[in-house]
Amino acid sequence: MKFLDLAKIQIRSGSGGDGCVSFRREKFIEFGGPDGGDGGRGGDVWAECVPALNTLIDFRYRQHFLAQNGRPGMGRQRTGKDGEDVVLKVPAGTEILEEDQETVVADLTEVGQRVLLAKGGNGGWGNARFKTATNQAPRRANPGQDGVERVLWLRLKLIADAGLAGLPNAGKSTFLAATSNARPKIADYPFTTLHPNLGVVGVDGREFVLADIPGLIEGASEGRGLGDQFLGHIERCAVLLHLVDGTSEDVAQDFAVIDRELALYSPTVHDKPRIVGLNKIDALDAETLAERRASLEEAAGRRVYALSAATGDGVVAVLRALMSEIDARRQADEPEDSASWRP
Repeated sequence: MKFLDLAKIQIRSGSGGDGCVSFRREKFIEFGGPDGGDGGRGGDVWAECVPALNTLIDFRYRQHFLAQNGRPGMGRQRTGKDGEDVVLKVPAGTEILEEDQETVVADLTEVGQRVLLAKGGNGGWGNARFKTATNQAPRRANPGQDGVERVLWLRLKLIADAGLAGLPNAGKSTFLAATSNARPKIADYPFTTLHPNLGVVGVDGREFVLADIPGLIEGASEGRGLGDQFLGHIERCAVLLHLVDGTSEDVAQDFAVIDRELALYSPTVHDKPRIVGLNKIDALDAETLAERRASLEEAAGRRVYALSAATGDGVVAVLRALMSEIDARRQADEPEDSASWRP
């Protein structure tokens, strides 16, 4: 299944059916009177969050979603049939935006959530509705209300507990493959990861979801490389794992590049709790490792974890650090009890 995280759609709710002008005409009934029925209501357009989806690829091949119009009313005070609704099925983590791509209409983060995107038009009244003591034979009926037409954007932000960030070939995909059942593409050239990957990682009998995004390069905020288009997938993460290639000649500069691109993309993402890891230590001798680790700690201003995703050295310590930050986030999100029980 191909991955797609941005789609433009056009929706229209159904128009209401027109009211009917009709009079009862039957043999031996001298004063039949008006009996025109109301028009049916137009169908609505809904968005619903469903399980087992992690891409918006369905919206690449179909962009127009039109709800059914209501049927017009008929004689004998028969109401027209209501139009059928249209339900857009989207994965968890989907943001629905206005045409300007800035105004958020809805943010669907939990399976089962539904949001009304366009309400169908009401059906028009038939002439039976207008009968009064002074107007017993009205010859008017209301037209149905028009439907609502909108152009919207769907943007998927994967829901993960932790996210990976770093330059291309920093070992992010190798780390994901070594710690989970995910099988991202791994090669010795840049930009092997072309779309985000998710994996379920286990440590000390507990699990969390880890997201790997394509590598960033200097100038990603200006569209260089793959740009920063995939950074939205780590906006919901509780913590970031910033991996730096230990075989690089200037690890401090490599850290600064990614740090700057995160800041240019969003201060919220930049200020998230971050675990810094010096990867590929299996290719370094003890003296070089100590030198580059000290240089990276000075640039990052925090502790640096030394690890090798290929051999597994130091990986468990990194996972435990990530789990600690995730637990802190979960505890902060839990609502406090309004009252405690006392004997």
